[in-house]
Amino acid sequence: MNSNQPAPGPQPLGPARYAEVSRVLTRVMMLNLLVAVAKIVFGYASGAISILSDGFHSLTDTASNVVGLVGVRAAERPPDEDHPYGHRKYETVAAAAVNVFLLLVIIEVLRNAFNHLSGRSPAHNITAASFGVMIVTIAINLIVVAYESRAAQRLASEVLLADATQTRGDVWSSLTVIAALVGARAGVPILDPLAALVVAGFIGYSGFQVARATTGILSDRIVISDGDLERVVMSVSGVLGCHHIRTRGAADHVFLDLHVWLPGDMALHDAHALSHVVKDRLIARYPQITDAVIHIEPPPAAENGMAFGEPGSAAADENAPVSSDRLTAPGDRR
Repeated sequence: MNSNQPAPGPQPLGPARYAEVSRVLTRVMMLNLLVAVAKIVFGYASGAISILSDGFHSLTDTASNVVGLVGVRAAERPPDEDHPYGHRKYETVAAAAVNVFLLLVIIEVLRNAFNHLSGRSPAHNITAASFGVMIVTIAINLIVVAYESRAAQRLASEVLLADATQTRGDVWSSLTVIAALVGARAGVPILDPLAALVVAGFIGYSGFQVARATTGILSDRIVISDGDLERVVMSVSGVLGCHHIRTRGAADHVFLDLHVWLPGDMALHDAHALSHVVKDRLIARYPQITDAVIHIEPPPAAENGMAFGEPGSAAADENAPVSSDRLTAPGDRR
């Protein structure tokens, strides 16, 4: 089975990571608020309805920043009695919630396109200042997208990636306003609704990408390739084999469990110690592993008397039931 995530992947940063994600979101929120206020103030002052509408739409970026901040603050809480695996998925939930704002953007863009096609929108008030305000705000949004996208990759943060996608949608929406201004000045107003339809498609695809990434985490999709993990396990002297490898979580917050075959006559104390060697080797190779639970058991040949790897043995059948007399070494946090 192959993973869609690169390995070894980003290193988790603990509380420092959440603090950095919050700082990025706060800075972006202030810039988004500045852009929204500039558009709204100029829209009211000039009477340019398209710019005013785009300004209110820009407020959705600020709202999504607030949602992201709330999610990150919830995610940074340590594990407790009710959440023994921690609260990391709250960040993923916040990223999924940003998709709601992307949907609102699509609805707004399509509504404006319909109004222009049906002749319901008033004529645009075309001035050099109109173009100036839109160009400056688009430049600010492009800076936000670049900054937030780099931070999202560096911190392995799906909420930052989703928010950058949301802001990118705002850029496309603003470009439709410029298309409307250009079309009105050139006497070709049909340019505006046509551009809006194309933009709606781009934003919809971006929303799909965000939804696919977040649902993969929430549905416990594989994070690290089984083959890559098996190679690390088999590099430990004394290990005879492994199977039933499972990973889940976010790219920077992975939970792993697997079964390791050890000699059947090995003492319990030695087997437990060797399981910790395996665990330490795995975490050293993949620091994004938050915890690993390693089940130790004798190899299939020791369980049923069949030759190792013979047809019908557990080594030849990955779906064979695990022996009930296996020993379990919990992957306790050390």
